[in-house]
Amino acid sequence: MRQDERAPFVLALQRAREAAYAPGEYVEQESFMRAGEIRALAERAGVATGVSVLDLCCGIAGPGRLITRELGCSYLGVDHSTSAIEIARVRARGLACRFEVAQVPPLPPGAFDVVLLLETMLAFRDKETLLRGISQGLVAGGRFAFTLEEGPPLSASERARMPDADTVWLTSLAEIRALLERVGLRVGWQADWSRSHRAMAESLTEAFAADATAIAAQIGRRALGDLLAAHRLWSGWLETGRVRKLAFVAEKLQRD
Repeated sequence: MRQDERAPFVLALQRAREAAYAPGEYVEQESFMRAGEIRALAERAGVATGVSVLDLCCGIAGPGRLITRELGCSYLGVDHSTSAIEIARVRARGLACRFEVAQVPPLPPGAFDVVLLLETMLAFRDKETLLRGISQGLVAGGRFAFTLEEGPPLSASERARMPDADTVWLTSLAEIRALLERVGLRVGWQADWSRSHRAMAESLTEAFAADATAIAAQIGRRALGDLLAAHRLWSGWLETGRVRKLAFVAEKLQRD
């Protein structure tokens, strides 16, 4: 999905996304995460009143608006998409949210208590540079909360079947843990959300297919076909264990 296409996708998919999630679990997230998982990850990371949060690749910031409203943090959301940030700003009116349009890395200047990266680690081929920047952007004892698509790199045949394969860079658990340690981040909490994310991938696929005529009228049949193909691949990979969806909170180590 290209930068100038984000707004049409948000509008085209909203009705189907609302239908796909259980009551109370949709908060305008653009991912497989449920509201309960967003809350759980934020709370594990210590997000609370007065805590400064940097949300990388925030999109239209559904999760960011949720945690700002419920947990009272100081929130900055960053995304490369101008149209996504425009939507986020409109929908965050009345909340203590700030937004910037920027490519990551580098991170915005400043020191943060918590950095979030939800459902977009796979888009970064060079994860070490990203993680080093995140570590440098955290205060001592700060937390990095993120989700990871865990597994071996895609094969040539898998890349040929995956739409936008240039944004899908899987990482093994051993590799991500080694990278975190290398940049001074230590994992304190980890959870496997593969089962719930597989269920959401299936539910979203069904909802997109049910609303296919209206969606195609807004984004085109080719884009709809790519969307369905990608969700079916994720569902199959999560079912077979080809990919796992993991959640982490890692803490920046105190230096002597």
